[in-house]
Amino acid sequence: MLDPNRLTLVERWAINASDSQFNALSGAIGGFTSGVVTCPLDVIKTKLQAQGGFSAAEKGLLGGQAKVYEGLLGTGRVIWKEEGLRGMYRGLGPIILGYLPTWAVWFTIYNKSKIWLGQYQQNSFVVNFWSSIIAGASSTIATNPIWVIKTRLMSQSGRHSRHKVSLHPKGSNTPTSRPTLHAPWHYRSTLDAARKMYGSEGILSFYSGLTPALLGLTHVAVQFPAYEYLKLKFTGRAMGVAPIAGQDEKAHWFGILSASILSKILASSATYPHEVIRTRLQTQRRPIPGQEYMQDLGGAAAEQGSQGGSSQPQEQVQKQQRQIPKYRGVVMTFRTILHEEGWRAFYAGMGTNMMRAVPAATVTMLTYEYAMRQLNQTRARGQEKLQYQLEHPNF
Repeated sequence: MLDPNRLTLVERWAINASDSQFNALSGAIGGFTSGVVTCPLDVIKTKLQAQGGFSAAEKGLLGGQAKVYEGLLGTGRVIWKEEGLRGMYRGLGPIILGYLPTWAVWFTIYNKSKIWLGQYQQNSFVVNFWSSIIAGASSTIATNPIWVIKTRLMSQSGRHSRHKVSLHPKGSNTPTSRPTLHAPWHYRSTLDAARKMYGSEGILSFYSGLTPALLGLTHVAVQFPAYEYLKLKFTGRAMGVAPIAGQDEKAHWFGILSASILSKILASSATYPHEVIRTRLQTQRRPIPGQEYMQDLGGAAAEQGSQGGSSQPQEQVQKQQRQIPKYRGVVMTFRTILHEEGWRAFYAGMGTNMMRAVPAATVTMLTYEYAMRQLNQTRARGQEKLQYQLEHPNF
């Protein structure tokens, strides 16, 4: 029979673990859970954000036909009909690989920064604001390559689609009865995407969109100070701190839920346009001239290049080459989108983004808070058992 006062392996680890380790593990669990739950909505959002860039690049080929993706349900139906369940979870691998280190790094540095900055600044809002900036910059720089790969995998149409990958839109005689514009690349997996990107575009391709991503730190600079403020108002407890004994459990978790939702809506509304700019920069290629580019890229374009003659007129091929890269820098990307598509393009997919971002933030924070609570309780139980063993040496 197991002795209730004997330390388990988890309790032994929890006793010796630091608060930074608790934050890293809880953040990783929260980010992972959020990524799995909201992956289909992330795919839909990315398709809606990226299609403007593709359609503008191939304006002459579209011939004025309707957009491929329209709205949350319409986009979901197109993806499901053409690619099935696998299409809805395209990019899940990079999401898992990305969220684990992103939130582990973020929560660790955020809490460490609060302790350090708190020695020099008494205003909690200022401390939380700059801690969010520092943590966001660190996690963004460390994980940007993973998110570029994720965005590209989600933006493309899959090999599992019932239709052949092509640089041209489909005609109206397809089973979807609407044109489909495929992304001008094709990656089979996360590793395949990394290999092709490095071979055809170089190391800089992994840091596409880094500048707008860093500018997007305003998002976390709004979200987490707001979350900390709201949670403290609703529950009387700081982030990562469990409710006090006797406190209403339901009220505590409802306070966390409300703080998560309100802070995310506020941050997303204020900073959404930068996500569109970042997506456009990430989803375009940076070709290296020469035959190596076509060989490394693979897919339909490579097959056409290997044939004796091209099905496209030479002038059209040269025109496409001159258009790449279309977006260069944040300011130019902003001007190009504004000129070609109008100001509404900066809010393309915002409704879907809210339907993805708010549940994602809610799941992340609820899971983080729950994991922190369980870890702290495990540590407390382990310390009690250890104290009992010290008081009873013959145990």
